[in-house]
Amino acid sequence: MVQPLNQLTIKGFKSIQNLEDFPLANLNVLIGGNGAGKSNFIDFFRMLRAMMELPLPGLASASLKTYIAIGGGSDDFLFNGPKITEQIEVETIFGHNGYRFKLTPTADEAFILVDEAQCTDRIPSQWRDMGSGHVKPEILKEKNSAVYETISSWQIYHFHDTGKTAPMRRFETIYDNNYLRFDASNIAPFLLYLQDDEEVVYSQIVDTIRLVAPFFDNFVLKPNSNEKVRLLWHQKGSDYPLKPHHLSDGTLRFICLTTALLQPDPPATMIIDEPELGLHPYAIDILAELILAASQKVQLIISTQSSALVDCFEANDIITVNRQNGASVFCRLDEKSLATWLEDYSLGELWQKNIVSGGPDYEGN
Repeated sequence: MVQPLNQLTIKGFKSIQNLEDFPLANLNVLIGGNGAGKSNFIDFFRMLRAMMELPLPGLASASLKTYIAIGGGSDDFLFNGPKITEQIEVETIFGHNGYRFKLTPTADEAFILVDEAQCTDRIPSQWRDMGSGHVKPEILKEKNSAVYETISSWQIYHFHDTGKTAPMRRFETIYDNNYLRFDASNIAPFLLYLQDDEEVVYSQIVDTIRLVAPFFDNFVLKPNSNEKVRLLWHQKGSDYPLKPHHLSDGTLRFICLTTALLQPDPPATMIIDEPELGLHPYAIDILAELILAASQKVQLIISTQSSALVDCFEANDIITVNRQNGASVFCRLDEKSLATWLEDYSLGELWQKNIVSGGPDYEGN
C-alpha cells in the first residue's frame, strides 16, 4: 500500500542547506517571498521522480543524469556550489518504510549515488544498505517493492501552461487515461474515462466547474476516427460544440485542478505549484474547499503566493519559507501562538503585514 510522506530530510540541495527530520501533515501549504525556496522544495520532488525514471516535463527519457544535465550540472544543485557543499543528503520516511541516499558530484558535473538504503520494517531505524558508487538507483531493480511503488505514486501537478498550443488543448489518444498527467496533457481522455466508468465523480467535476463558470454546460468527449479526443464543450443554451481555445486560461486551469483534486484514485501525495494563478477570487474559495476535502483522503503539498487562498486554511496547515544567511528555512505555524492576532485579523492579513513571516527577506540589512 502506498503511503504519504511523513518526514523529510534534505541537506545541501539548492537553497535548502539543512532541512532535517521535517514532519509533513495531510495538508502542507508553503508560503514565502520570491526566491525563498518554495520552488526548490518542489524541484526536489521533480529530481526524485527523475531518479525513479518517471515521466517529467522536458525530459524525453527521465533519469537522474538527464535531469541534472538539463538543470545546469551538479554544481548548480549543491547549496552555494561545490566549495561549500560536498554532497546532497536525503532521507524520506513514509509509513513504516523509508528511502535515503547521498548524491556526490563527479568531475563531469554529474552525480553518483552513495549510501543508498531502504527500510521496509516497522522500525524505520533498521535500514538495508543498497551500496554506493552507482549512477542509477538500485531501487529501480525492485520496482515491486513498497518503497519504489510509494515514491513513484507521488505526483506533481503543474498546470501553468494553458496557452493556445498547450498540450491540454490538443488531441490525445483515448487510451492515455491511466492517470492524470502532471501537465494535464491527457485531460480529455481522462475525463472521457471518468464519464464512462466513474459517473458520480464525473458529475461532481462538472457541477464544480459550473460553480466557477456558470455558462459551462458539459464536455463533448467524442473520439475522432483516429481514436483521439480533445476538450470540446457546450455552453448553456447551445448545442454548438465549442473548442478548447474558447476556454479562458483561468477556466481551463480550474478544470484541471478540479479533475486532479476530485479524481477517484488519487496518488498518496499530490504536489501542486501555485494553483491560484489566473483564478477569480470566488474560484479561489472553491479551490480551497476542494483542497480541504481532498486533504481528508490524500496528502497535499501546495505552494502559493495568494493571501486569499491562505485565508481559507488553519494556521497549522501553513509552512513559512524564509531565507536566513542564504539558506531556505521552513517553519510550520503554531495556531496557539497566533491566537490573539487571529481574533482581529485573518491569516492572509497577518501574512501581508509580515506578522506571519513569509515576505521578501532583506538579508544583510
